[in-house]
Amino acid sequence: MDQSGAERQLTLLATRLRQKGFAVDVIALNRGGYFEDELQAADVPVHILEKRFRFDPLTFVRLRRLLHQNQPDVVQSFLFSANSYVRFPGVCPSGSKIVVAERCVDSWKSGWQLRIDRWLSNRMDVMTANSESVAEFYRSVVGVDEQKISVISNGVLPPSTTATETANAPDLRTELGLPPDTPVLGFAGRLAPQKCLNDLVWAFHLLHQAVEGSALVLVGDGPQRDQLAEFAESVGCRSRVFFTGHRSDAAQLIPQFNAFCLPSSFEGMSNSLAEAMAAGVPVIASDIPANADLITNEETGLLVPCGESVAICKAAQRILTDNNLAKSLGEKAQQVIQSKYSVEQMVTSHIELYERMAGADR
Repeated sequence: MDQSGAERQLTLLATRLRQKGFAVDVIALNRGGYFEDELQAADVPVHILEKRFRFDPLTFVRLRRLLHQNQPDVVQSFLFSANSYVRFPGVCPSGSKIVVAERCVDSWKSGWQLRIDRWLSNRMDVMTANSESVAEFYRSVVGVDEQKISVISNGVLPPSTTATETANAPDLRTELGLPPDTPVLGFAGRLAPQKCLNDLVWAFHLLHQAVEGSALVLVGDGPQRDQLAEFAESVGCRSRVFFTGHRSDAAQLIPQFNAFCLPSSFEGMSNSLAEAMAAGVPVIASDIPANADLITNEETGLLVPCGESVAICKAAQRILTDNNLAKSLGEKAQQVIQSKYSVEQMVTSHIELYERMAGADR
């Protein structure tokens, strides 16, 4: 239950279903974490199975016992391990509908993982995908029957708007020792290879020579943190690149960016990109299918070729030097998120899915 995208969507869904009168339990294979308290505060029981390694027989036994005790109408899983465990024969009760949630264009999966996905593809009632690009990956690469796939986009929380939340929000520039008018290009997420952050750092190296006093802020942590800092040092822009580390208040930092950039090589539906759009922050993203599902180029954001640092630099320079463009992109992006990607729409779509599955048995 760490503070990551899939866990956040699970928590939003579980707590809202509970508010609507559903009986909901959450089972974490490994451990609790950030979202455990939020779930329990919403009267959602959380069960921790303490999985020790990749294929843990004891976890199979504990999961099977818990599910057979509860006899749920629907078992919905998130991420590869859980999606595999619930589909193994005998784990779920015979009367339970199985919904497997896929969150990303999983080109990272190795051959053995794809073989498991293919082997288990018929042992579920529905696969939900959070974007059309994720659905297409599982149709074309894994071979999931198109009739079994349902696209339900992530739900995006609106930015903090209450007086208390606004007053308690950290001031990013003050915290980093920057002047209040500093142009900030930002990123929030895991500092991992798929995010292609070397491209972003190189783009900023070019940008800060053109936009005086600009800064690059990377919110998050991950395996590339030290390598990115070394790369920024090697190209001569380290003093203007700021690493905040993992922040539980990332949602309050993103609205303080002048522009948000996501240069990933693959995604599902990026929560941080959608949150930036919801906050009215003009966005730049790699022109991959998942990002193009969210962004209309030159209307709700700027799409650039994946791996093209010069294109990222030019897009950021446009936003940071053209207030009218920045305002237009931000406002239109915010409108799209509010109209198409609300949490209520996400929850309603799941309820309609559950009702369709229940109706199919009548």
